[in-house]
Amino acid sequence: MGPDGRVVVVTGGTRGVGAGLTRAFLRTGAHVIICARHPPDDPAAPAAPAAPAAPGPRPGGGRFRPPPRGPSARGVAGAEFHRVELRDPDAVEEFLATVVRRHGRLDTLVNNAGGTPFRPLGEGGPARHARVVELNLLAPLTVSLAAYPYLRAARGSIVMIGSVSGGRPSPGTAAYGAAKAGLESLARSMAVEWAPEVRVNTLVLGMVRTERAHLHYGDAAGIAAVARTVPLGRLAEPDEVGEAAVFLASERAGYITGASLQLHGGGERPAFLDAATAHREDR
Repeated sequence: MGPDGRVVVVTGGTRGVGAGLTRAFLRTGAHVIICARHPPDDPAAPAAPAAPAAPGPRPGGGRFRPPPRGPSARGVAGAEFHRVELRDPDAVEEFLATVVRRHGRLDTLVNNAGGTPFRPLGEGGPARHARVVELNLLAPLTVSLAAYPYLRAARGSIVMIGSVSGGRPSPGTAAYGAAKAGLESLARSMAVEWAPEVRVNTLVLGMVRTERAHLHYGDAAGIAAVARTVPLGRLAEPDEVGEAAVFLASERAGYITGASLQLHGGGERPAFLDAATAHREDR
């Protein structure tokens, strides 16, 4: 992208994949603003000064807290952190308006915030599954709609962070998979409606090695076993995700919109191949 003062917002950019995205855009020289419900938990980072209270309640009960001017990055050096509830449209609109007031423009939005616990459909009840859909599908829609006027003015782009769970059965995370499938569809429709001013693409992620990978895949032996199911033999690194997002946001990808870029190391080896191989050995 080049050190040309471009302004990038990464939702959920404080850790894991989000931190990799943030670092990659920082390396281009862009101004990177990250937002989440909670500040980065890097114990080595200095605490940001307390933000002044908003002057009275706002309609809609928004929970955006504007930080003080100047660098307020915690966890990802060089980024600016804002605390935002992304499921609150009023808070999102105020947050993006503050970004544009401070930096003069918005060039790229990376809708990364999301995730889910493991929860079979028969457990937890519909309200909990609905919250997963809200976070992974409705929140990116909310942020994208609020960002659209600024991105249109800058002829910018949106990068959605999708998942292979949206293209295959996702037992234990069915609501998440459904939301990610919807996110890809949403991105394709946005790409058509908002062209030519705004490009919209999706990064479809497989398994990524983050600081919380052990919560999903177990200890080092478990992670190694899972990695062997990937044709490339390993999990992706967060910074690799970031570099792919930088490409989609760059002028080199200026004719790419409505696309889904698979970042999964070749996907998953079909189970029938192992079964077929075992059968041949028996013969």
